[in-house]
Amino acid sequence: MANNESFSEKAVYTTPITVIDEALPPIQVKNLHKSFGDNEVLKGIDLEIGNGEVVAVIGPSGSGKSTLLRCLNRLEETTSGEVLINGENIAAATGNALDRLRQKIGMVFQHFNLFPNMTVLDNVALAPQETKKMDRAEARERGKQLLERVGLGDKADARPAQLSGGQKQRVAIARALAMRPGIMLFDEATSALDPEMVGEVLQVIRDLAASGMTMVLVTHEMGFAREVADRVVFMAGGVVVESGDPATLFDNPQHERTKDFLSKVL
Repeated sequence: MANNESFSEKAVYTTPITVIDEALPPIQVKNLHKSFGDNEVLKGIDLEIGNGEVVAVIGPSGSGKSTLLRCLNRLEETTSGEVLINGENIAAATGNALDRLRQKIGMVFQHFNLFPNMTVLDNVALAPQETKKMDRAEARERGKQLLERVGLGDKADARPAQLSGGQKQRVAIARALAMRPGIMLFDEATSALDPEMVGEVLQVIRDLAASGMTMVLVTHEMGFAREVADRVVFMAGGVVVESGDPATLFDNPQHERTKDFLSKVL
């Protein structure tokens, strides 16, 4: 791509994504509890996410949003309850079964965590080589396609220190996609960025949503949640207070806690 700040249709989504078994919901959360010592952060979450559905999770700080997201790929151990990925309980999986389930899930964090001593392309190509034992040439070719896909085809040989924050986050997205996940999780992916860099990352996420990727987004970008999500989940105090399609939840919230939160952020 000649201009790394544009996102032409030609450059978007030339690399196939693993298709999760469509006979089962990609994600089912059943009575999920998570405590840190005496602090119960998640208090019985029930949530189901369908194939190709984009769900935005919103709510005040401390509501349990990021903890929920981290339980979905078992970066956090659950206290009780189930997290089913295609019908398999990742919360109880061990060994190869856990590794296999995790490979279905890509995650993008607030901070980019790129290897500073490696090129952008090597950052993207590393995980498929190490985890899936992919041939180096094949991994690098896929990496090049993914960098084109996120508008950074001309940055393959750059080092992370040479990139802006928005570019680094797009590399992080490409790195997650290199494993060909069927589910993508975004934990406040734009919160560490300067305001002028937010748009370029949101555009990549928009394109992912348009491609049919199943996604869960923890976000404070209310306008983006309204635009991109199929469903918005509002959390407070460790529970799901209310959920619904964006127009209904934002324009006609039913719960007083939801109304109070939206009155402060919209």
